[in-house]
Amino acid sequence: MAPVLTRPQGHLSPADALHLAQQAPTILKNNPRAFASNPLLALFTAAETPEIWVVYENLILACCRTGDTESAYQCLERLVTRFGIDNERVRAFQGLIKEAAADNQGEIVQLLMEYDTILGPDNTNIRKVALLRSLGRTSEAIDALNALLDYSPTDAEAWAELADIYLSQGLYSQSIFALEEVLLLSPNAWNMHARLGEVLYMAATASDGPQLKRLTESLKRFSRSIELCDDYLRGYYGLKLVTDKLLKDDSKSAKQPDADDWSPPDEATVHKLRELAQRSYRDCASKGCWREVMARIQRIRGRGSAGPFEQGIGGCG
Repeated sequence: MAPVLTRPQGHLSPADALHLAQQAPTILKNNPRAFASNPLLALFTAAETPEIWVVYENLILACCRTGDTESAYQCLERLVTRFGIDNERVRAFQGLIKEAAADNQGEIVQLLMEYDTILGPDNTNIRKVALLRSLGRTSEAIDALNALLDYSPTDAEAWAELADIYLSQGLYSQSIFALEEVLLLSPNAWNMHARLGEVLYMAATASDGPQLKRLTESLKRFSRSIELCDDYLRGYYGLKLVTDKLLKDDSKSAKQPDADDWSPPDEATVHKLRELAQRSYRDCASKGCWREVMARIQRIRGRGSAGPFEQGIGGCG
């Protein structure tokens, strides 16, 4: 088996996922539908290995992404034969394939009803949250995510998803809180520091609230993202936006009362930070790394299963 078939598939580009899915018919043909449980028969047939089940799972994910639900169902049949239909992992893959095969909103609603039947009052299922969000039932998705986080408060992915939903509704304070929870769990995630910086910047420019406090905190978050990953373009771009805003609104900000004493750096320091961001852009252009950045953007756009916690552009992998 190719090494990629036994590795996590979350970061595969659309082209790589398509290449993997195209191998499904050959892999299914070259492996038996079931393995012999009798030790004597096993001597004359192909041996069962743990890797083959990982391969089938990865093929299901790749086939769902590329629309080859027929091959995905064939892989699922082999998992059912080996582990049974009541296996939780098998049932999860069954739901994924049904989601991929759904042609209209009615079928998605029907699948959600099936999830409700299986899970009952249990809202702590991320697939159910994803379906609710895809149907535009945002308030129910938020309730389900909060229930999930009550059950598992250390789930950074769930906090990031909740922050993304809050942001889509313009609820900046709630989104900021959720992102702060992500950083409590993953303090060295430079992409999430930059994401929090972006949300703080949007909150500062979209309301008449504590603008100076949010801009200052945004500056700190972008600076931290660059400290953790010194070639992170998203961090440098955010740093330039914030410093431009602080320099532009310097006189207004100086008059703004701030009970929490959240004061930005002095003007000279802000100028130096702005120059640093601009210089980093020039350095990147001279190294010819824009092509790599655009490739990252394309991978993110094409990664249907990617959550906000996974997303990052430029630098440090």
